[in-house]
Amino acid sequence: MLPSANKVYVAVKALFTPDAPLKPLSITWEDGTEYEIEEVLDVCRAASLKAGGAGIRYSVRIGKTMTYLFLEESNWFVERRTRR
Repeated sequence: MLPSANKVYVAVKALFTPDAPLKPLSITWEDGTEYEIEEVLDVCRAASLKAGGAGIRYSVRIGKTMTYLFLEESNWFVERRTRR
């Protein structure tokens, strides 16, 4: 299967603590820009309907934007925003 054009693999800085197993702190986009995750709103198992794939879905806020960050096995990805 070919990779989806809507799936963007990103580098993630995360924090592991005894009381919160995994908290993503920032993502680094494909152009090298790092974005701070200001808030994790929700964590659940889910599929990405836009990009394909499934795993742990983090609903996160970056600035004023809410987006989904997925942990699929050992890889992190986000869904590429499409222009209308």
